[in-house]
Amino acid sequence: MADVEATLDHAKAQFAAKRPKTRALHERAAHVMPGGNTRTVLFTAPFPLRVETASGSTITDIDGHSYLDLLGEYSAGIYGHSHPRILEAARAALDKGLNYGAHHEGEVKLAEVVTKRFNMDLVRFTNSGTEANMMALSAARCFTGRSKIMPMDGGYHGGTLYFSHGASPVNAPFDCVMGEYNDVEITRERIIENADDLAAVILEPMLGGGGGISASHDFLAMLREETQKRGIVLIFDEVMTSRLHPGGLSAKLGIEPDLKTLGKYVGGGMSFGAFGGRADIMALFDPASPTALPHAGTFNNNTLTMNVGHVAMTEIYTPAACDELNARGDRLREALNDLFMRYQVKMKAMGQGSMIVIHPTASTINSPHDIEHTDKRLRQLLFLDLLDQGIYMAERGFMALSLMVTDADCGRVVGAVEDYVNRRRELLV
Repeated sequence: MADVEATLDHAKAQFAAKRPKTRALHERAAHVMPGGNTRTVLFTAPFPLRVETASGSTITDIDGHSYLDLLGEYSAGIYGHSHPRILEAARAALDKGLNYGAHHEGEVKLAEVVTKRFNMDLVRFTNSGTEANMMALSAARCFTGRSKIMPMDGGYHGGTLYFSHGASPVNAPFDCVMGEYNDVEITRERIIENADDLAAVILEPMLGGGGGISASHDFLAMLREETQKRGIVLIFDEVMTSRLHPGGLSAKLGIEPDLKTLGKYVGGGMSFGAFGGRADIMALFDPASPTALPHAGTFNNNTLTMNVGHVAMTEIYTPAACDELNARGDRLREALNDLFMRYQVKMKAMGQGSMIVIHPTASTINSPHDIEHTDKRLRQLLFLDLLDQGIYMAERGFMALSLMVTDADCGRVVGAVEDYVNRRRELLV
C-alpha cells in the first residue's frame, strides 16, 4: 500500500527542484513579509508559485513554467488575463484621470447596469466583497435595531467574516448565532430562538470557499419564509455565485433576498464590491437625510473600476456569454465525475456552472461537515501533480473557469486528472 505522506513529500521535493528562482524569491520575500506572504490563501507548501507574466488563460512563473490558469483569481478573474477590451477600457479611463474626488457619469452607468441585471432597487459600491458584506450586515443591524447576525458554519464572507470551524480570531466583532448549512430544522429553530435579537441571516446560495456545496431549495425557502415573517434581513453573498446565471444565482433559484453583495468580476476584475437591494434599507445611506449612515471609501467610485466594469458587464460578460461559460463548466464537472465513477475512486466534483471543486471523497456532500475529515494531503497531491502537467488550480481543489478557457482546455484538464488517478489510484480507493 502506497504511503500518502511519503508520496506527497516526493511531489513537494520535485516541485522545489524544478523552481530554484521561485525558492530564492520566496526566501527573499520572507525577510519583509511574514512567511513571505501578504495573502494567506495563495500560500502553498513547500513554497508558492511566483508568477512573472500572464496572458489569456496562461500564467508563467519566474522559472519559465507555463500553466493553464483554472484558478481564475478565485472567481474574480472571469475575463482571463489582459483581455483586449478590458485593457482598452482601462487606458481610456486613465486618459481621463484616475481619481476625481467627485461624482461622475461612470458610477451612474455602472449602477444602472448592476441594479437592472441583479434586481436591486439601489446599490452602493465598495472596494471588495469583504467591505460589501461588512456594510450589508451593518445596514441590517441599523435597519432592524438588532445586534446579532447569523452566518453559516463553514461559510466565508471575506477576510473579517470567516466561519470555517467557527469564527476566525480576526473576524469583526459581530455577535453571531451560527446556522447549519442545509439543515432546515436546526437552523429554523435557532432563528426562532434568537428572532428578537437577530438582524440578519447571511449565506452564499452555493458555498464558494466552503467547497462548492449548493444550498437546497427547501433550505433557502425556509430562510426566506422565517426571515420575512420575523423582520430579519436576508442577505445573499453573491460575490462568487452571481457569475452562475445572468441575474445571479438567486434569480436562477427564484428566491430573492433583501440584500445582495457582489464582487470583483462585476468591476471588470478590478478592486470592487457592491451591496444593494431593498430601497427602504439602502435609503439609510442617503446623505441628504439628516440621519444618514456614513459609508466611506476613497476608491468606491474610482474611474478605472467604474468604466472597466461597465464595459465588462455590457460588452463581455453578457447573458449569452454567461450561459455559454457555465454550460462549459457543467460539461467539465460531468466529465470529471464520469471519470471518477469509471475508475471507482474516492473523488467527487462539486459546484455549479463555471465553479468546480474536487473533493477526495465519494460520499454524499450536503454541508461543510461532510468534507471536514477528508484527507487534505490528497488535495495537495492533486494540486502538485496538475502543476507538473501545466495546470494551475487552488490547492483546496477549487477551479473557476475564465472566458478564455476553451473546450479543448477542458479536455486537457480531464486528461491530466485521469493521469493523476492512474498514478495515485492506490491512494484513492
